[in-house]
Amino acid sequence: MFPTPDELEIKLSNLEKKLSDSALIANQREYTKVAQEHAQVTKLAALSSRYQKVNDELAENKKMLQEEEDPELLELVKNDIEELKEKASDIENDIKLLLLPKDPNDEKNILLEIRAGTGGDEAALFVGDLFKMYSRYADEVGWNVEIMSSNPLGIGGFKEIIALISGEKVYSRLKYESGVHRVQRVPETETQGRIHTSAVTVAVLPEAEDVEVEIDPNELRIDVFRSSGPGGQSVNKTESAIRITHLPTGLVVSCQDEKSQHKNKAKGLKVLRARLLDKMEQDQHDKISESRKSQVGTGDRSERIRTYNYPQGRVSDHRINLTLYRLESIMLGKIDEIINPLIVHYQAEALKKIK
Repeated sequence: MFPTPDELEIKLSNLEKKLSDSALIANQREYTKVAQEHAQVTKLAALSSRYQKVNDELAENKKMLQEEEDPELLELVKNDIEELKEKASDIENDIKLLLLPKDPNDEKNILLEIRAGTGGDEAALFVGDLFKMYSRYADEVGWNVEIMSSNPLGIGGFKEIIALISGEKVYSRLKYESGVHRVQRVPETETQGRIHTSAVTVAVLPEAEDVEVEIDPNELRIDVFRSSGPGGQSVNKTESAIRITHLPTGLVVSCQDEKSQHKNKAKGLKVLRARLLDKMEQDQHDKISESRKSQVGTGDRSERIRTYNYPQGRVSDHRINLTLYRLESIMLGKIDEIINPLIVHYQAEALKKIK
């Protein structure tokens, strides 16, 4: 079922030869891929050696079980066999996890898009709350957050906010955040103390590199207009805001956060490139037998995935039936206690498919 230590040793040797090739070193993108594969095979080789050693010990103990007559020694051998079986099972699961098909986007930065859904002003306010939550989490793990585009409202919330989050394995940690996030709380303007339910959509798009998505300038329509929004010296004074329309797909991106038209255009193109990559991947998934909804770890944006209940201080993730009564902590960015169980859940679902 698993590659043998000898097979892995040969593969490691071949990868090391590749890593010393000057042509590969000059191609940073390919070199990074091979280096990552080398790191994975190194881990796999170590696990494979341990697995073989444990199974050899298991075979010896089973042999002793047939030959030994002393009752006390037999009991010790039986205990050793149970422990070795448990070790072998743990190592086998670790190997299976390493052999799972890798999501090619796991190492990438992301475009995080948060939009107000049903609920009016309260939904817009929660867009801001969710953005703060993800920003605080990013600060804790050492990621960088750059706002690419936003549509702020005078009440302090956002109709929409798009941010680039860059760092180590951002997509692998946040890819399960895509979906509908529901909030239940009493709005500040509510005089009767009634709880309102609002919804916000979150989309996590892997950042697209230039080589992945080529954009023909002839297929773009670029309109410039004056910035709008609450406050700001540059608002309505200069035509620095940009609207980019990708004619073949009809995708539209607007960016007005920067005072420079060129900077807005650069940010807009980055967002457009990520959306085009996402569309290409969705189209590809539609062609295979399973729909995008049944793909492990894709995260369907039309699905209600989580509820934040303020009166009860409760957060519930509906996909894995996880309920935590630590809303305040979670909104301060302590979301590993949701992210980690989600990753374990989807890995377990994927492992079920390995025969």
